[in-house]
Amino acid sequence: MSAEGERKTETIPQWKQDEVDDIVGMIESYESVGVVNIAGIPSRQLQDMRRDLHGTAELRVARNTLLSRAVEEVDDGLEQLTDYVAGQVGLIGTNDNPFSLFQSLEASKTPAPIGAGEIAPNDIVIPEGDTGVDPGPFVGELQSVGADARIQEGSIQVLSDSTVLDAGEEVSQELANVLNELGIEPKEVGLDLRAVFADGVLFEPDELELDVEAYESDIKAAAGRAFNLSVNAEYPTATTAPTLLQSARADAKSLALQAAIEDPEVVPDLVSKADAQVRSLAAQIDDPEALPEELQDVEAEAATEEPADDQDDTASDEPADEDAAAEEAEDDDDDDDEDAGDALGAMF
Repeated sequence: MSAEGERKTETIPQWKQDEVDDIVGMIESYESVGVVNIAGIPSRQLQDMRRDLHGTAELRVARNTLLSRAVEEVDDGLEQLTDYVAGQVGLIGTNDNPFSLFQSLEASKTPAPIGAGEIAPNDIVIPEGDTGVDPGPFVGELQSVGADARIQEGSIQVLSDSTVLDAGEEVSQELANVLNELGIEPKEVGLDLRAVFADGVLFEPDELELDVEAYESDIKAAAGRAFNLSVNAEYPTATTAPTLLQSARADAKSLALQAAIEDPEVVPDLVSKADAQVRSLAAQIDDPEALPEELQDVEAEAATEEPADDQDDTASDEPADEDAAAEEAEDDDDDDDEDAGDALGAMF
């Protein structure tokens, strides 16, 4: 506790010090502590929010002076939060990271009607469509607040999306009545995170608002490009080694086929290649009597120049399916085509 904190503690009544001590205990029990704005939230909804947060976060509301004093007593950089303790606020503590806390608070917000005298948090738009209101003076009220409204087909209809108030402007009583009649709730009620302190770093809302799906997509794309670079540069890692080995095996087998090297693993493919070449040649002979019976009426087959499992030199942007590659390798090893030399055997 700082010397200034001790001095302040000595000058306040005991009941206040007790409350400060409770708040300090709450702050020290969580990894992340933030300041949230609770202005405009009805007490019942605030209690509901407290209940919904139970188990994941704790909300503490007290006098701003006591909140600030507690934050200063903890120190450790938390005193930066005092700059955000103004107006109707509370402290929130959680063991989640700041990003999760922000997303949780944003997701918990609910639409609510806006009253006269409040400031519009965003543009207020009356959407195009049938209002469901019977013809009457309400059409004039709509028009007076700036909506493109007419009586058509027996009801009051808004002919186009109409922006009736810009963000930051004050809501009039007339507009509040119109919005209430239409059931439009242009604001969200919830805990607005002003700042949160965690791991020695102070975060503000604009730093915590992330597009999680886009972020995940970027990470996957980066991983794919890294994999591609590693394979093409022939830089072995735990992830790329199986692919590099598979590629090397395919290259070696292709070379053995081209050079007609009689390796036990290549002989079945050499025999298949020779068989295909014989069948292709037999198909070119016009006199079937000049051929052995086994090769008469034979249709030409495409000669196999490279093994089936040969692969491109360039890896894809996404990591290869190692299980699939392993299965292909096993298929190549097990593919002993016992019937491949039948035609040759018949000829000789």
